[in-house]
Amino acid sequence: MEYLSAMQFAEKFGISERTARNYCASGKIEGAFLTGKTWNIPADAVLPQRKATRKPMSPLLAMLREQKESHLKGGIYHRTQIDLTYNSNHIEGSRLTHDQTRYIFETNTIGIAGETLNVDDIVETVNHFRCIDFIIDHAEEQVTESLVKQLHGLLKSGTSDSRKEWFAVGDYKKLANEVGGQETCSPKEVHRQMKALLSDYNRCRRKTLAEILDFHVRFERIHPFQDGNGRVGRLLMFKECLANGIVPFIITDDLKLFYYRGLQEWGHVNGFLTDTCLTAQDQFRSLLDYFNVQYE
Repeated sequence: MEYLSAMQFAEKFGISERTARNYCASGKIEGAFLTGKTWNIPADAVLPQRKATRKPMSPLLAMLREQKESHLKGGIYHRTQIDLTYNSNHIEGSRLTHDQTRYIFETNTIGIAGETLNVDDIVETVNHFRCIDFIIDHAEEQVTESLVKQLHGLLKSGTSDSRKEWFAVGDYKKLANEVGGQETCSPKEVHRQMKALLSDYNRCRRKTLAEILDFHVRFERIHPFQDGNGRVGRLLMFKECLANGIVPFIITDDLKLFYYRGLQEWGHVNGFLTDTCLTAQDQFRSLLDYFNVQYE
């Protein structure tokens, strides 16, 4: 069997060497033993679970859950559903207007005469409403491959893509794809790269905006699904802001080009994406002020 030193184990899981030694001394790492003064830790040993210290729920998340359950109309939940769904779908080419998106959410009907509409635009709009409910319900859960795939399954269920044999709804892509002319991760590498991304991201218990943005960029560069990556990625950003007490944001049409530039330049000039998202945060703050929702 392969063994790690306390220092190697600490580096692997992003903890201090002293913490690793304490875990060994208290018997929390199964199979660890001393040779002289050196701890030998099985290479497949996992990090002991700490007692959960429950983070206080943000007032915004509490209100979103309350209004969702009570089916309150005209509040922050109602507005978030419409604005986030319209803007995120619009970035990806949906032709539904903001008013049409609102009408579908408020009435659960289409009722649009004299126009030719794409059925997928309508289906994905309804599905996106369900995705927002999902991230509100699961906001405080860790981001896992299963959760990411569930989001994709909700978004693409019932679309024309779901009837294509090569299109994997709720699973990673089968065919190579690109975004903005840039190559993305090959299908056979997606699982490995997603696992590495989530391991890096979840190592930190309390995320900052910078860490959430870095996760988003890496997710979009992997581009794990055949389609729907942008919307799933933006939903995950919104979820993680809610989970970490950070004011969430919606990338609106006027910020779209700046957002694209930020994604492309991340790692060279991080300020492009950061400034764009801070601007979007300011816009969402004005909504929170209007609805009298505490956020800081």
